[in-house]
Amino acid sequence: MADEIKKTAAEASEKKNDKSKKVSASKPKKEGNVFSRAWNAIKKFFKDVRGECKKVVWPDAKTVFKSTGIVLLCVAVLGLIIWLIDTGLSAGIQGIVTLANNHAAGDAETTTQAAADAAAEVAGVITGFLGR
Repeated sequence: MADEIKKTAAEASEKKNDKSKKVSASKPKKEGNVFSRAWNAIKKFFKDVRGECKKVVWPDAKTVFKSTGIVLLCVAVLGLIIWLIDTGLSAGIQGIVTLANNHAAGDAETTTQAAADAAAEVAGVITGFLGR
């Protein structure tokens, strides 16, 4: 019985030694200088790229035209939406500037000169900010 236990323990230690030999044997040794290793890595990279390019499935012309049309349509719709928003905001700001100018001109008779100057300055700042 004790002999069998020793035998199995010896076999287990041999297996461990075999595994450690396999692990150390599987590590590739560095051969050549840094330039030859770099050149080999570059060659392997381009070889892999070529292999991957062979796996690419290119769409047919009908699919390409259909996808291009969808993209152009989406760009046109979004461009129209952005233009409408921009036009609306510009008209709103212009309305505020006009209102400020009218208010400053209409109340000039009843307000002091300082208040009129302040309103004109605000309108000038808004107009200058908008570049108009």
